[in-house]
Amino acid sequence: MSQLTAIHEALNGLDAVWADAGDSNTFTREQLIAAETAVGLLQRRLDALHVDVAAGIAHESRTELGPDSLAKQQGFRTAAKLIAATTGVSSGDAFRLIKVGEGTAPRSDLLGNPLPAKYQLVREALASGELSAQAAAMIITLLDRCRVAAGAERIAEGERVLTENAVGLSLDELRKLIVRAEAWLDPDGVEPREEERRSKRFFNMFERDGELHFSGKTDIESGAPILAAFRGFVSAAFVARKDSVDPNAPDADRRSVAMIQADAFAAFCSHVLGCDSKLPLAGATVIVRISLQDLISGTGWATIDGADQPVSVSAARRMAAGDGIIPCVLGGDSEILDWGRKKRLFTRAQRLALVERDGGCAMCALPPEMTKAHHIRWWQRHHGRTDLMNGVLLCETCHHRIHDNGWEVNVDGVGAGARVWFIPPNYVDPAREPRLGGRARFDIAA
Repeated sequence: MSQLTAIHEALNGLDAVWADAGDSNTFTREQLIAAETAVGLLQRRLDALHVDVAAGIAHESRTELGPDSLAKQQGFRTAAKLIAATTGVSSGDAFRLIKVGEGTAPRSDLLGNPLPAKYQLVREALASGELSAQAAAMIITLLDRCRVAAGAERIAEGERVLTENAVGLSLDELRKLIVRAEAWLDPDGVEPREEERRSKRFFNMFERDGELHFSGKTDIESGAPILAAFRGFVSAAFVARKDSVDPNAPDADRRSVAMIQADAFAAFCSHVLGCDSKLPLAGATVIVRISLQDLISGTGWATIDGADQPVSVSAARRMAAGDGIIPCVLGGDSEILDWGRKKRLFTRAQRLALVERDGGCAMCALPPEMTKAHHIRWWQRHHGRTDLMNGVLLCETCHHRIHDNGWEVNVDGVGAGARVWFIPPNYVDPAREPRLGGRARFDIAA
């Protein structure tokens, strides 16, 4: 199928959704979702055409052409400037379009024989409408960055894994996949990158107009306890708000998350100064996860619950020696205890096992501190058991979404390697195609 044929096909799909409607304000919910799906497919197929055009413009604007450069003839210094002006995007976006176009353009050898594109799988995913240009740019940028360290064979495998797993992910979700993929492609680079980030850490404060201002950043190793403590404090505040007698009372807690975090910072500092207060931290636990093989060999990387960026084995060992941090060493299949009907609430050990499997909210990926362990088959209504196979970590919003809107949850497999699947109701997807949830969406296991 040619690119223009694919675009016409997508446009016909959008036309069929629109039918005789005057505008989208008259659409039903089903029509809105169908229109959004059709627009997304059309946009991604236009992206595939656009990156090819961008690569052509860049080729005709290469430096060695001098004054005969296409961009210069049109009054622009570079191809990116030309594309930015004609499409209304930033120069950075235009440069990324060129980069994707060059990485996915057909090639030829010295004799003129055709060769596949540098990233042929990305090209095919673009042409089919499975990947957007932005997603392709993120994947290609990573593969180019790791190409020397990883080698051609591992890069090819990385392209396959990333292209397959990126389908259906938002760009924010893809970024999580990218940082894991970089550690997998270039494990020896994790620690040097870590040291570079650590060297850039800072925390500044100054007083102005009766207010104290803060700014700063830190590396993941140093920031993991901060992240867990703040999220725990916020979760505890929302639990207390939910359980309040009268949430509409004049003195009810109406603080925003940002305000609660500011109060948490003050409370933590007061605690350090006095060390005589007990802070309400709901499930604030730092878990560092590493394979036994990597721990013994000293190579590879580790992950921290609630943080996207992997850390080096050295950092994992240092953190495991600290207080309030739980090291999780993974060998083969995890041994998990099931409590059956003896207990209604999941134990701490079971929750840690669910965190290991789900990584946080299994549906929307919120961090573990903002989730609760829920029965898939309800304890009271369905006589569900308090077993790991019947448990799933969900935030409050996704918990209501599951039970109120008719979603189903299936767990495939046992232990930490099990996969959680969400089956949408008919009105969301008539085919009821299962959607992968939990940590498995972002794990790199080629």
